[in-house]
Amino acid sequence: MIGLCLGLAGVVWAELPVPAFTLAWTHSIEKVRWEEDYRVTAEGLLLGEARVKGSGAGMEIPADAVLHAGSWHYRRQLPPLQPLRVGRTPEAGDYQLCFDGACHELSEWLGPPRADRPALELWSCAPATPGA
Repeated sequence: MIGLCLGLAGVVWAELPVPAFTLAWTHSIEKVRWEEDYRVTAEGLLLGEARVKGSGAGMEIPADAVLHAGSWHYRRQLPPLQPLRVGRTPEAGDYQLCFDGACHELSEWLGPPRADRPALELWSCAPATPGA
């Protein structure tokens, strides 16, 4: 089974057996929520729909975005991301992973964001077999 690995430079810090997830965060300056839906595949993470509640510094709304239920919805055509690299610092706050109807701070698996670990990578992986 393919799952989601969290870590850096190929070192796994946490593994989640999820086929899909939403990566969500609040923009550190504009205080606007951003969400991206991903499917976990053997080739990497496939970005589906993305949503943002508004525009601002460094967050331009794509021209083809549609306003629906208070958020701009759009799709980007990207190849599978393997890995998806994100910044994660105490100043910017934490990301959330949403799956199975609930959102969880990354700190549940990784501890709080740390200045000495300013980046995180997410990639598709085969979860380790217990006792292997």
